[in-house]
Amino acid sequence: MNIDISHLDAKDLSTYTERAHDMHTGSDFLLNIIPKTFTSAFANGDILQVLLIAILFGVSLLLIPKHLAELVRQALEAFSEVFFKIMGLIIRLAPIGVFGSVAYTTAKFGSDSLLQLGYLVLLFYATCILFVVIVLGLILKLAGLNIFKFVGYFKDELAIVLGTASSDSVLPQVMKKLKNLGIKDSTVGLVIPTGYSFNLDGFSIYLTLGVIFIAQACNIDLSMHDLLAILLVSLITSKGAHGIPGSALVILAATLSVIPSLPAIGLVLLLSVDWFIGIIRACTNLIGNCVATVVIAHWEKDIDHAQAKAVLDIKK
Repeated sequence: MNIDISHLDAKDLSTYTERAHDMHTGSDFLLNIIPKTFTSAFANGDILQVLLIAILFGVSLLLIPKHLAELVRQALEAFSEVFFKIMGLIIRLAPIGVFGSVAYTTAKFGSDSLLQLGYLVLLFYATCILFVVIVLGLILKLAGLNIFKFVGYFKDELAIVLGTASSDSVLPQVMKKLKNLGIKDSTVGLVIPTGYSFNLDGFSIYLTLGVIFIAQACNIDLSMHDLLAILLVSLITSKGAHGIPGSALVILAATLSVIPSLPAIGLVLLLSVDWFIGIIRACTNLIGNCVATVVIAHWEKDIDHAQAKAVLDIKK
């Protein structure tokens, strides 16, 4: 693309670089888990902070009288229905935002930029598909299950993720279906929520492609040392990235700062296609977490293989 970084507007990236300032070191990551207030975790969209509050809230519910806990549970279910309706209304407007983002990129960098960004999207989709079929397929085969039947079993949830570019809304359904495969509740309840924050396969693939794309677009050569540095830093900064708005761009902004020759402002180039990439990224993350749950259950002998195979055969 031969982009001159001096022509990029840093204001376009301010939202993401501001979030990245808090994610440079391991201690910052741990301290960031503790929210400043009860409501700030929800306002900032930090999944780990929300998870901490949820754990404390759940433990507290167990310690209060059952009739009071039941009232709280019913109230939370009612609120969740309202919030899901709100999300549905917002999602209907998402195509307008995507249109504006693509139009901005085309107007600023020319129509040729669309072709290059299109190649990036296609490459990412192909990489994720190969990763699921080959890598996750082989791993799942060790547990005695077929990857194609397994993915087909979650087709309804994946359809929702394709439409929303987020796997958050299908978490309850996914956990229910995994339990239906004969996996113990304790394993599902531990692996899936943890994996949502720490097992982000699609996200990891995007980090690599995103860095290479920015470097090539700006005509910057990256040494093996640079690539290893980005890999090591991203292993720390990516934890808990799920649930943060524009999480991939946030983490890229944080990790690119360790390479002086690679400007974080180059992330502006990816803003217009982040939603398109986010679709398959979320799907890959979801499939990866489901496979991880099955594999861990297999190791711990917490899965009924006969039931799992029977259920998957029905869902052909």
